[in-house]
Amino acid sequence: MLELIRPGIRIDFVGKRNVLMGISVIAVFATFVLLFTKGLNYGIDFTGGAEVQVHVPATWDIGQVRDHLEQGGMDGVKVQQIGEAKASQFLIKAQGDEKSLNLISKHVSDILSKSLKSGEFEIQRVDVVGPAAGSSLRTSGFMSMFFALACILIYVWLRFDSRFAPGAVLALFHDTVLTLGVLVITQKQFDLQLLAALLALIGYSNNDTIIVFDRVRETIQSHPELSMENAVNRAINETLGRTILTSLCTFITVAALWLFGGKVIEDFAFTLMVGIVVGTYSSIFIASSFVIFMSHYLERKDKKAKVSGTTKRRRVVMVQPEPKAN
Repeated sequence: MLELIRPGIRIDFVGKRNVLMGISVIAVFATFVLLFTKGLNYGIDFTGGAEVQVHVPATWDIGQVRDHLEQGGMDGVKVQQIGEAKASQFLIKAQGDEKSLNLISKHVSDILSKSLKSGEFEIQRVDVVGPAAGSSLRTSGFMSMFFALACILIYVWLRFDSRFAPGAVLALFHDTVLTLGVLVITQKQFDLQLLAALLALIGYSNNDTIIVFDRVRETIQSHPELSMENAVNRAINETLGRTILTSLCTFITVAALWLFGGKVIEDFAFTLMVGIVVGTYSSIFIASSFVIFMSHYLERKDKKAKVSGTTKRRRVVMVQPEPKAN
């Protein structure tokens, strides 16, 4: 059996939590500064624009298509190759006001007709998104991430208890924000494809966090004499091999898509790679550290309630872990 981490290893992850939590807080704050100053590079899905899919002769490459469009007066357009090179299909993305969007297809056709004869090129598809629709779609996209986090909060609260749920959501919020920060720095075009990548990351990162939380709960039940710090540290060490192996295999797969998948899914794969690294880090340091914080907070709250005589029994809903296979 392959073992990346030797049994019985005891790395003091918990002892480093304050320093790493401080670094994460600074990184999140810096990301918000970037979001409000530099901002995301929104694609036409969120700002409005037109996409024109064209077929040109096999001798043309993406550089020739872009040069002809720029020489024809279409500055700032994005050209993306679709499929294999021999297919000679390109997606032209252009932004503009509501009146000019419907004329973009004709403009592209006029430019290509100056260099190509009729029948040598073809306008295969035209999609137009108005500015109002793009703004509405942008709002809906961010609301979808908010509701995803809210549903995960409820799920973790029911599966574990109030000590675990805030840490899981905080870690997911941390992952989403830092991934957005990388997208701001790299100025990757933020469109529906990258929004889908962020939603996928929320689910992936939460799964990794749940694995650690399950082991923390089992450790607390098996060793009630341990402090919360020791229980969390022990659980992280016991799941470390699984965490590294899962994240590494996923990262290699996504990296292969990034390197060989072509321009169509390049940004999608890049976003997933960033999220996998950040999500693995947050499962070990952010989510688990907040479990310790919440445990001590609730203990202090119970002690104050006992002193004041207003003790209320806190309801804890816990689902028993699945039986281990022999």
